[in-house]
Amino acid sequence: MATPVLRSLHIHPVKSVAGHAPAEAAVEPWGLAGDRRWMLVDAAGRAVTQRQQPRLALAAAAPLADGAVRLTAPGAAPLTVAVPEPSATAAVELFGEKVEAVPAGAAPDGWFSAYLGLPVRLVHLDDPAYRRPIDADYALPGETVSFADGFPLLLASVSSLDALNSLIAQGDHADEGPLPMNRFRPNLVVDGTAPWAEDGWKRIAVGEVSFRVAKPCGRCVVTTTDQTTAERGKEPLRTLARHRRFGDRLVFGQNLVPEHTGTVRVGDQVRVLA
Repeated sequence: MATPVLRSLHIHPVKSVAGHAPAEAAVEPWGLAGDRRWMLVDAAGRAVTQRQQPRLALAAAAPLADGAVRLTAPGAAPLTVAVPEPSATAAVELFGEKVEAVPAGAAPDGWFSAYLGLPVRLVHLDDPAYRRPIDADYALPGETVSFADGFPLLLASVSSLDALNSLIAQGDHADEGPLPMNRFRPNLVVDGTAPWAEDGWKRIAVGEVSFRVAKPCGRCVVTTTDQTTAERGKEPLRTLARHRRFGDRLVFGQNLVPEHTGTVRVGDQVRVLA
């Protein structure tokens, strides 16, 4: 088998909004630089994601200099949002966890509220070094994460997606496949491995950066959302429930924690360390 390599990189500046695929990215302790540093919340401060609002898939956030983002969405004029000036933080809620974040301001709040047709606010994670610790069951002291679901990075493999699509083709909703990788919103996509090989990894290196493999990624309804139409189907959850159920989780991909900082690049060799 060919040497595994990094096929693509993906950064999503605003949680649940489309992002971009750079040729290289800096790895920070809490994830890829710029990944999921912004998030939408409702009037009560609770996170708003594609789980509740699948139309977020059709909006996009392109990173600009100094952490700013350029927002685009169907029917909306583009909007550039600068990182808010240091100010009083607001407590927001993500999966029942309270996190302090900085409000982005009236302009992006109005832009997203008009697009979704309900009141929402955009917030920014000003200092990921200490705002949100990783689940203590899987973390070392002091490890933190951005507004990602739970861990700094998510890895998926091309061969595992191919295997999953083969299983979908044999199921009751074969017409929904094959699914593209963007259904799973990974940060790192690896090519050149055996299907599901990542299930057995404990530590890996991608180019110059090593990572601890924290746990498999349990999947949710977002994976059933077509990222180009915002329409929902049954797959891949129906097939994952039949073939990739681990306890109460339907698993695709692996969550990673960086062991140090550095830069990863498309084409980097992927080495299994343990």
